[in-house]
Amino acid sequence: MQNTRFLNFPVYKDSKRFFAESTRISQSFPRVYYELGDQLRRASLSVCLNIAEGSAKYSDKEFHRFLEIAMGSINESLACFDIALDHKLIETKQFENLFEQAISIAKQLGGLEKYLRKR
Repeated sequence: MQNTRFLNFPVYKDSKRFFAESTRISQSFPRVYYELGDQLRRASLSVCLNIAEGSAKYSDKEFHRFLEIAMGSINESLACFDIALDHKLIETKQFENLFEQAISIAKQLGGLEKYLRKR
């Protein structure tokens, strides 16, 4: 495989950790909240996968589009955690930690998008 540059991106590594944390936390959700946990896992996984898929595209414009999708997915993940907080599925401290991780990933995605626009 030639185009695996995404493996070296800090944002990819951080998004993998975010996905792992999302999976770990959502597994403890009661069965009645299965859909929320499933959506959370899919949204957080989507961040990683869109970074990877976009990095293999032949133009920066295409890559940028995948980064925008990843940005939407990190926001979707955060919304799931906000709902989980409202339903007392996670503690405030957990939410704050996840919020910080999501913001860091969003900033990195934004920085990468900005870099691509300037090239």
